[in-house]
Amino acid sequence: MKAMLLDKPGSPLRLADRALPVCNDNQVLLKVRACGVCRTDLHIVDGELNAPKLPLIPGHEIVGVVVDKGKNVDRYTIGQRLGVPWLGHTCGLCGYCQSGRENLCDTPGFTGYTLDGGYAEYAVADQNYCFLLPDDYSDAEAAPLLCAGLIGYRALVAAGDAKVVGIYGFGAAAHIIAQVARWQGRTVFAFTRPGDSAGQQFALQLGVDWAGDSSQAPPQAMEAAILFAPVGALVPEALRHIVKGGTVVCAGIHMSDIPSFPYSILWGERTVRSIANLTREDGEAFLAIAARTRIITHVQTFPLSDANLALANLKNGQLQGAAVLLLD
Repeated sequence: MKAMLLDKPGSPLRLADRALPVCNDNQVLLKVRACGVCRTDLHIVDGELNAPKLPLIPGHEIVGVVVDKGKNVDRYTIGQRLGVPWLGHTCGLCGYCQSGRENLCDTPGFTGYTLDGGYAEYAVADQNYCFLLPDDYSDAEAAPLLCAGLIGYRALVAAGDAKVVGIYGFGAAAHIIAQVARWQGRTVFAFTRPGDSAGQQFALQLGVDWAGDSSQAPPQAMEAAILFAPVGALVPEALRHIVKGGTVVCAGIHMSDIPSFPYSILWGERTVRSIANLTREDGEAFLAIAARTRIITHVQTFPLSDANLALANLKNGQLQGAAVLLLD
């Protein structure tokens, strides 16, 4: 099969011929139809996440069709279309797994990081960490649901019952979760990079109530803010605009250092918290919402061989919505 390989963090991916992966007793073999390009992939390729399997096939927003399966696989059948997310394995035994917090498992496996992912023509995945996808979504439309959507949903849940929510960094995750928040009846403010008028127009077209750049104050104080941009300086910026008792949710897996800030903007029982990975329960809940609401996922597609271009466009802020690799 053809696959895009990361040999060394900081170097471009290379197109290579690889042996077809063989599924173990509990795995399915998928013919990959599409794989989303996530900012986490960029962090891995750039070396900001420092423990990848090498050489590595990145990609953890995989849409594929089952073409083979192990002898113990009973959840899925040949020909079904499945989605494979970031969480690829958990131990089931540690205190976190036993207390319903498998996203914090002590010995996890992560698709496209410690396990080979979907920047390839075929991929294997544990049957217990795959999802059936809503039929109404094309392969390209479904791919961003599997991380941008899932992690964004977990971040939105962490915002609690906040009625006024700000979203900093209006990329793949934000453009999905803004639609869910509006569907839930929340007021949504979108913050983009300074000068990104096109991004602000995009956010308004998706139904947010206000859009501006991250240096601006919103029209009113917010009850929660979700940060998708990996910029530590946005944490105190968001704190300045949330009410007492409000929450700032840091949804990325990597962020630049948070600068010092006065205690006064944290005081008043404001909370800063992070989101780590996802649980399978998150996946089931979010995909059920996606099936009911028919979220519009805006995607720009690339062939597998252009994975480096897709990552560069993501890094340079040249995408509206999500990048997706499409395979034959």
